[in-house]
Amino acid sequence: MTEHGKTSTPKKYKVGVEAALEVMGGKWKPLIIYHLMTGRKRTSELRRLIPDITQKVLTTQLRGLEKDEIVQRKVYSEVPPKVEYELTSYGWGLKPALDFLCYWGEEHLEKVHGDKFKVLEEFDSPEY
Repeated sequence: MTEHGKTSTPKKYKVGVEAALEVMGGKWKPLIIYHLMTGRKRTSELRRLIPDITQKVLTTQLRGLEKDEIVQRKVYSEVPPKVEYELTSYGWGLKPALDFLCYWGEEHLEKVHGDKFKVLEEFDSPEY
């Protein structure tokens, strides 16, 4: 789990949303988690689903999510090496929050643009 610094004193939070954003906040982590809700993915699959993310940033974000026990990395012993990522049961606890963010985002696009489909690209929703 995320710790503050190298001291044994736990970080103090004012509200729970601070702790949640520390683990899954930012531009890329919610998108990675969202795509992993459709099932186990290889790094190359995540790059195709999130084309604007660089390989370095994706790797860094996946390592952070793995450290926080949101995703687990599965390494297959084959040549060439195969690595897949999937949500842990703990990571699945973020599903309701991401679902609400998706719904809110679509409502926001409707409010701002009148028709969310003017700006929302067609994408198959995850079935989980």
